[in-house]
Amino acid sequence: MAFLYFISILIDYATYIRIGVDSRNRIGRTEKEGGGEKKMSSGVVCVTGASGYVASWLVKLLLQRDYTVKASVRDPSLRTVLEMQHDTVAAYFDATQNEKAFYLPVVNDPKKTEHLLSLDGAKERLHLFKANLLEEGSFDSIVEGCVGVFHTASPFYYGVTDPQVKEKQEWYQWNNSFLNLSWETYLEAFPFYRPAGPAELIDPALKGTLNVLSSCAKTPTVKRVVVTSSIAAVVYSGKPRTPEVVVDETWFSNQDICKELKENTEKLKSIFFPLSVFFQLWYVLSKTLAEEAAWKFAKEKGMDIVTINPAMVIGPLLQPTLNASAAAILNLINGAQIFPNFTMGWVHVKDVAEAHIQAYEIPSANGRYCLAERTVHYSEIVKILKDLFPDFQLPVKCADDHPFMPTYQISKEKAKSLGIEFIPLEESLKETVESLKEKKFLSP
Repeated sequence: MAFLYFISILIDYATYIRIGVDSRNRIGRTEKEGGGEKKMSSGVVCVTGASGYVASWLVKLLLQRDYTVKASVRDPSLRTVLEMQHDTVAAYFDATQNEKAFYLPVVNDPKKTEHLLSLDGAKERLHLFKANLLEEGSFDSIVEGCVGVFHTASPFYYGVTDPQVKEKQEWYQWNNSFLNLSWETYLEAFPFYRPAGPAELIDPALKGTLNVLSSCAKTPTVKRVVVTSSIAAVVYSGKPRTPEVVVDETWFSNQDICKELKENTEKLKSIFFPLSVFFQLWYVLSKTLAEEAAWKFAKEKGMDIVTINPAMVIGPLLQPTLNASAAAILNLINGAQIFPNFTMGWVHVKDVAEAHIQAYEIPSANGRYCLAERTVHYSEIVKILKDLFPDFQLPVKCADDHPFMPTYQISKEKAKSLGIEFIPLEESLKETVESLKEKKFLSP
């Protein structure tokens, strides 16, 4: 994952241009009772993308609080290979290369939502709806009657045909060292796929966010919308990050840096994991632009929205499927020879789900909320895992010979105002590994 180091170097030394979002000007609704705030609680709420990792925990906690949840999902019969059980994934790739499955087509699987339907209270208060994130008006009927909306869904792409990619054969040659597949296997695994660019990632991310917000704007019962953003929309500002630097909610990732890198993609072809570089650039940009669009729309419509910007989310999995962040830990404990030269923030999935609910319930909640228990280098993650699980064969070598990427801090002050007391990183990692064992993603 040296690509992450490459990206950070480019971003950290680029010119910082703050995107024009002023969350302080948002229009909020505050309820008062006896001189104090009255929390907005119970009632009917909507959760988009409910079968996802964070969203599943969000649904669980909402049901525990006696909310009625109207949950949107993609076609319940479809899953990506990344989301499938370990033994099925292994039929395509070695277990240590799970992130490759980002680029595989979807397959039929009726079990996608079983973990939601088995939650306590689901029989009485959970209602699943199929919705197309990219179809205007698709969420109108789902948000109808809701007092709150949690927008966690992100667009998913398969069968894409980004015009920037000329030939599938070219991509095969480019990524052969990464994929380690024969041409025949590549064609079988990627019958329609070409890597996503603006037409498949950025445009839909913007449209998807605006479609959900548009449905909310047409629904007078909706009091607040909580949007799941990402720390990716915060930290890549172009400002240097060092141990003394504290990243907070006033930071905004610089969209122009990623756009500039996109214009020079030829330079990326010599970088390890080039497909992931391409995806990472567009991911950061899509999250940044989607959040910017959300704030702009909210200001124009006078909507009350809050964004949650979590770091790398880990912890136990509710869904019977492998998600990307868990796959990163699985890679380390399942035979990886090297660890990335990369520093990032980490946060427990329960804290992220709880922050969403508190951001909805507390009337004075506003703006953005960065969520990270700690920011550490991957070498520290390996060390913690070694202390927790001494029998594991963990990587001892860094992916490159550069000095370790410096750590930095992510402010916890606003998160504390939501009452969040972060679960320690050590516990988060322990629970992640135990969950991977329980769900049989980890080889005996």
